[in-house]
Amino acid sequence: MKLTLFTPASDLHYFTILLITGLYTPGQGEITTLDAGNIDEILNNAGVALVNFYADWCRFSQMLHPIFEEASNVVKEEYPDRTQVVFARVDCDQHTDIAQRYRISKYPTLKLFRNGMMMKREYRGQRSVSAIADFIRQQKVDPITEIHSLEEVNKVDRSKRTIIGYFEQKNSDNFHTYERVANILRDDCVFLAVFGEVSKPERFSGDNVIYKPIGETVPDMVYLGSLTNFDLAYAWVQDKCVPLVREITFENGEELTEEGIPFLILFHQKEDTASLEKFQQEVARQLITEKGSINFLHADCDKFRHPLLHIQKTPADCPVIAIDSFRHMYVFPEFSDLSVPGKLRQFVLDLHSGKLHREFHHGPDPTDSTPGQQEENNEAASNPPESSFQKLAPSENRYTILRDRDEL
Repeated sequence: MKLTLFTPASDLHYFTILLITGLYTPGQGEITTLDAGNIDEILNNAGVALVNFYADWCRFSQMLHPIFEEASNVVKEEYPDRTQVVFARVDCDQHTDIAQRYRISKYPTLKLFRNGMMMKREYRGQRSVSAIADFIRQQKVDPITEIHSLEEVNKVDRSKRTIIGYFEQKNSDNFHTYERVANILRDDCVFLAVFGEVSKPERFSGDNVIYKPIGETVPDMVYLGSLTNFDLAYAWVQDKCVPLVREITFENGEELTEEGIPFLILFHQKEDTASLEKFQQEVARQLITEKGSINFLHADCDKFRHPLLHIQKTPADCPVIAIDSFRHMYVFPEFSDLSVPGKLRQFVLDLHSGKLHREFHHGPDPTDSTPGQQEENNEAASNPPESSFQKLAPSENRYTILRDRDEL
């Protein structure tokens, strides 16, 4: 059955009617069904793949099925080569191993893959044929801008992280590796390329890739590894393009929350770059080994007034450092204590050990005070403020949320 393309406003209403009346049956669109036997081969050979992780019993999944299929039909007309774009789906009830592999915690989840690698940013846009098709078109835009003179390089916007590759020619293994890296990290850095005679002054020892950090006075960094080694090149560029301390906004809050690890947040005034720089330095110095167990973030005090009020602070109190564990929020004693060796690290370790939560409920641990003091402190102890950032998690009006990953 060929479905008619409707406007975004009418897509959902029309397809819901089809579902209710039984006129729609899954499986008629250009969708590839993935299972343990074919998933790696199909995704690895697809330049771009959009995968719908669903459950048949989930009403949001049922509503998305016809829209997703019609979007695939629209996109297929523009990109008929199946190695360019693939629309696929995984029945998470039938393939719990795949659902667990990709940490699916809600239905339906639309994950984007590039050459088999899952992107951190999943599709969170409007669930309409036109919006999904537009999203794929954006993914097919070349992330690399060609530079035609070295004078253009001198005019690069230093307010953005930029990677520049200097190559003898486009049709080379070195450039193809660079293309793959740029495709995956396109949302994190600006990618530029210079070729042939124009690039010659920068290729004194062969093809070359450099990183231009944010800031006019910050020195460039040169990639010294093999340009044909994708894993090595990707790791180097990712390290430069994805900062250790990221900014949290209302736009990326859901994405960061879904990573499922606590936040260590610096609340600061937007123009207060000195506090941010100090925080970044101390995180790198004290907490680099904790990367992966906690997200290091900074937030605009004015935009995030509500979380500040939760911890009895206002923008006038900034800079303020706090942890949001998704259960409670805990405040770092004083921003000036950031300079005390090891104090920020101990604050994070106390979260992992449960000490922060324990002391909020019961006062300082017995080893930190005499029995008499402990009894007095117990009377003053209070519950920590509830998490504010868990409210940025996916809406239950849009997804079926799995309360426990074991449900898979």
